[in-house]
Amino acid sequence: MKTDYSVPLKRIIDEFSLETLFLPENAEELVITTTEINRPGLQMAGYYEFFDEKRIQIIGLSEQSFLNRFAPQKAVERIRDFFARKPAAVIVARNLAVADYYIESAREFGVPLLRTGDSTSEVTSALIAFLSLHLAPRITRHGVLVEVYGEGILLLGESGVGKSETAIELVKRGHRLIADDAVEIRRVSAKSLVGSAPDNIRHFIELRGIGIINASRIFGVGAVKLTEKIDLVINLEIWDTNKTYDRMGLETYTTEILGLDLPSLTIPVKPGRNLAVIIEVAAMNSRQKKMGYNAAEDLLNRLGMKNDFSPNPKDGGLDTYQ
Repeated sequence: MKTDYSVPLKRIIDEFSLETLFLPENAEELVITTTEINRPGLQMAGYYEFFDEKRIQIIGLSEQSFLNRFAPQKAVERIRDFFARKPAAVIVARNLAVADYYIESAREFGVPLLRTGDSTSEVTSALIAFLSLHLAPRITRHGVLVEVYGEGILLLGESGVGKSETAIELVKRGHRLIADDAVEIRRVSAKSLVGSAPDNIRHFIELRGIGIINASRIFGVGAVKLTEKIDLVINLEIWDTNKTYDRMGLETYTTEILGLDLPSLTIPVKPGRNLAVIIEVAAMNSRQKKMGYNAAEDLLNRLGMKNDFSPNPKDGGLDTYQ
């Protein structure tokens, strides 16, 4: 998948400790723009239709042994023809020996040539995961992201509603902070979003009346986390006496972010409500629902009212009893 984002080849080299056999220029200037990886077996056989030169190419034992079936001059021609297509980068896996004609072809056509000790499967899966994260579509939302009982909870709401204070209380209760104020959200797959904090404000929290604090310094490194999958969105809002809030939990509400509908709740805020405890319960209840258990449905079944329930838009309670 091609994206609007890019990642420097230097970052990939450092992340995977790749050995540099040849670089045409500074690795910081070379960028990768697609999450897809290719093993060029078909290309070694001479088939280049649908070949995408923007993909990183992984050469493993299969490709190497296939080339060894040719006479030396023919193998040189195949490799030269392959590098002439100018792929974004070529990685040789398993620390396989690299013949001189590989390096000569890479130098002639200006193609980065790298090597790793990992197997082809290992380097391919790791690269796809890395690129899917760093090249994912993304937005930044004003909010707070915390991990509560293994659930990624995104807290949204107007400025001053108490998101940061709630996050501090959750951290004190043993949960972890991912981001405060600005949450970078990336769509890493067709079904999941991952949130993190911008590098320059990571682990900092703003508390009105106190100022800026560093959560990792005050509460320890165990109180923070770099990234987390977003499982539930909680909208915090000042309690509106004219508004009806969900009291049963039978309806499933969602919030759309980057084209994905995430389960969401709206929690009204007023003095006396312990938001940290409520969010802990919301996280545990969310996990139960994912495991197939819904407390509201269970209660109605026990009361024999499963088919006689309808939400009352006025008071949020039971509309009919039969």
